[in-house]
Amino acid sequence: MDLDALIRHFFETDDPATLTEGEFALALERLRIGFGVEREPGRRFALWTLLHAFDAAPLPAEAFAKEPQLKAAAEDYLGAAFRLERFGGADE
Repeated sequence: MDLDALIRHFFETDDPATLTEGEFALALERLRIGFGVEREPGRRFALWTLLHAFDAAPLPAEAFAKEPQLKAAAEDYLGAAFRLERFGGADE
């Protein structure tokens, strides 16, 4: 999935930072709904990671309760994101 296309689709802009608080809240709601109705596993995971990027993702156990492989992938993703945030990139 193309991250830029997802942002344009759900946020209706290339730069979510330009949105008002209300517009941003509506865009996040559209994204949550999109995640909730998506059935294709890869697309669900991509939408979940986008939700995570905006600090709006449900916990992996909730998001992927019936999909153990996606739950494990989401937990791995969170672990990697935490390590990157805490310890920085390799160039630092």
